[in-house]
Amino acid sequence: MPTLTAPPAVATPVTGQWTATIAADRAYFEENAIEGVTFPAEAPERTVTLPAPQVRIGRRSTSKGTDPEIDLADSDPGVSHSHALLTLSVDGVWLVSDLGSTNGTYLNAEQQPLGAGQTRQLKGGDQVHVGAWTTITLHAP
Repeated sequence: MPTLTAPPAVATPVTGQWTATIAADRAYFEENAIEGVTFPAEAPERTVTLPAPQVRIGRRSTSKGTDPEIDLADSDPGVSHSHALLTLSVDGVWLVSDLGSTNGTYLNAEQQPLGAGQTRQLKGGDQVHVGAWTTITLHAP
């Protein structure tokens, strides 16, 4: 008798306000081992509300015209000016995509970064890793 495999997990549609905690992640930093970059002595954790429909992750730059909702300009030098994008889809699911960043966007413990323009569904508790040490943990309402 053949065995049946469970269908892939489907993300739950958003019914309230999601938040994200942005933190310097020493384990992620040590995995990257970027030469010439040191882990910050002080990098306070912060939590932000995710405003729909899009949240840009990157570093503010007036000369480049970037002003991301999650601005990592003063903290992580490995983050591109336009690094990644969180998008609330029409069916109510948050998605993450890499915007062609220099150092990649990683989801959870995956070893390969998202390709430029590649999109993945997110669920509460997922971690998006960007730059040299930044981990963004998503919290469902």
